[in-house]
Amino acid sequence: MKAILIDDEKPALQHLERMLLKDGRLTITGKFTSARLGLAHLEREKADIVFLDIGMPEMNGLEAGEYIAGMDRNTRIVYITAYSEYAIEAFELNAADYLLKPVTSQRLNKTLERLEVGKESAEVKMPPAPASAAPVKELSILCFHRLEFTDSTEPGRKMQWRTSKAQEVFALLLHNRGQWILKDTIVDLVWPDFKPEKAVTNLHTTVYHIRKLLKAWDMEVLVEFSQERYRLTKEQVLLDVEEFELGYAGTPVESEEEWLRREKILKLYRGDYLQEHHYDWAEIRRKELQVRYIRMALHSAEYELSSGRPRLALERLLDLQAADPYSDQLCRLILRSYADLGDFIGFRTHYDKYKELLENELGIRPDQVMDSWVQKVL
Repeated sequence: MKAILIDDEKPALQHLERMLLKDGRLTITGKFTSARLGLAHLEREKADIVFLDIGMPEMNGLEAGEYIAGMDRNTRIVYITAYSEYAIEAFELNAADYLLKPVTSQRLNKTLERLEVGKESAEVKMPPAPASAAPVKELSILCFHRLEFTDSTEPGRKMQWRTSKAQEVFALLLHNRGQWILKDTIVDLVWPDFKPEKAVTNLHTTVYHIRKLLKAWDMEVLVEFSQERYRLTKEQVLLDVEEFELGYAGTPVESEEEWLRREKILKLYRGDYLQEHHYDWAEIRRKELQVRYIRMALHSAEYELSSGRPRLALERLLDLQAADPYSDQLCRLILRSYADLGDFIGFRTHYDKYKELLENELGIRPDQVMDSWVQKVL
């Protein structure tokens, strides 16, 4: 197996080289005192193993590990650190192993044995699984109300984020799906109070946990890294926001068939976009989607009233008013629903509450046209 060594400390680099040459199981094809030089070498020539120091200037080992994974997922990394606090983080970043400085021959031997076992496991060919009539697996990501994954073959399956920050980083990448986001932008949004070095370390560890979760769910979703940027891409995974936008219609309903089709789209809206998580960066998108939902639902309510279903319209309109309590259009349609039902007590009570809300909260009264219409109906 071919290996390269990357460590900014020359004595440590030479010490590791001597031990590996003495062992003889690996062929050393390069040794470098900076991560960037090592990465440049890997672009020209592949290596099976990279011994990579974590604590280096310019680019630390955890960040360099992201670049290496982006070049070739089959390249295995052995992280080296003088600080035991980084050992667990390094191992969690899908490392083949980690070594604490000063590296001893006994500990290095265990690492090489682990690498040999890993190579043998990777070379084992598994026979193809027999064809079966298993149900089609349909995976979805839900963003309305809260961020969730669903699996059509396991309706009760629950997802478990390692940390709330892992959930937020995934939500941010999904929010900008397909677009590259600078690493520094993610760090500033998710860890604004952390020192840069610690924040970047947290980001690399968090991305690893996200990838691990996606693999566990067998989702065709990739978190890619290139040129100091991350992006999320997906295939064969449903996203409720995308379905809602594809089915959105902001025009009046013209037929029963169209009303039924829109009902399926409106049911996707289980609550506001990422409502439960209160991400500041999602606020503009949340409001845009809410406005679209209200507009589309209003047209459905108008159709229900015109087709003799005032009770159905009233239930819908009262729910909408919780999101937009000052809307005079909503108020008119609610009053019309009460009138069509013959519930004039409900009609008067609702209008009185609406007037009180406007006067107390905004210091205004309903417009004269609405007030005249209400008095005429009563």
